[in-house]
Amino acid sequence: MDSTGKEREAVQLMAEAEKRVKGSHSFLRGLFGGNTRVEEACEMYTRAANMFKIAKNWSAAGNAFCQAAKLHMQLQSKHDSATSFVDAGNAYKKADPQEAINCLNAAIDIYTDMGRFTIAAKHHITIAEIYEAELVDIEKAIAHYEQAADYYKGEESNRQVIFIRTNKCLLKVAAYAAQLEQYQKAIEIYEQVGTNTMDNPLLKYSAKEYFFKAALCHFIVDELNAKLALEKYEEMFPAFTDSRECKLLKKLLEAHEEQNCEAYTEAVKEFDSISRLDQWLTTMLLRIKKSIQGEGDGDLK
Repeated sequence: MDSTGKEREAVQLMAEAEKRVKGSHSFLRGLFGGNTRVEEACEMYTRAANMFKIAKNWSAAGNAFCQAAKLHMQLQSKHDSATSFVDAGNAYKKADPQEAINCLNAAIDIYTDMGRFTIAAKHHITIAEIYEAELVDIEKAIAHYEQAADYYKGEESNRQVIFIRTNKCLLKVAAYAAQLEQYQKAIEIYEQVGTNTMDNPLLKYSAKEYFFKAALCHFIVDELNAKLALEKYEEMFPAFTDSRECKLLKKLLEAHEEQNCEAYTEAVKEFDSISRLDQWLTTMLLRIKKSIQGEGDGDLK
């Protein structure tokens, strides 16, 4: 059957499901088998949703999954309701990002009510990603990453996977906070994640990156703060001293102190030739460079 046929069949199933729901509301049906008709309607809505998916009618699929979710809730089946809201959100993601968020929020409410905070956190991340990529609302993305991190941290578990997921959310918050010039917030998170990872045998190699980023945020605000922070990080994490990141920071601080734009640019160019600078680092390094008197054209290379 082609996609048009699937869509036609889905529309018929939706109509039949609606009849089942209306029939379940009558007094006699309520006494004798009302729930059975609602269960049948649930199944029909779900089948219709999957047919709409095959036909790539994402809004209709999302709507059908939503109808199923509401009926599952009516049947006191919280888990099935949440699952259907998530399915609705995933369908809507392809057509209506805001409606996807509404459905995922509905699922999150159910999961948190059930005490399933790890699953709720996962869906907060999905919402954050929609705000990042589709709706370009960074403040809201930050809020959902923070909520996800809080839910992960609240789990009574030392499992490595929870630890990594928490850090991943926090690092997203820190990166965006720095971009929005909320440097103190970014510093606190980078220091926290750096401290948490430096004693972890599997993750300690990443600590140098987080201390480096914290120091850059300090540097943008105040050169002296950056120097003091650098000393603190070397003391806390001796392996940081031999890192390329630490050596770059020292060169940049020296160039900044001497107001030597050429030396600053040369140090960055040398670092970039071995470890390519990403967009975030480029942005932060340019912000620092702009505080050097007689800065050139605002380029780093």
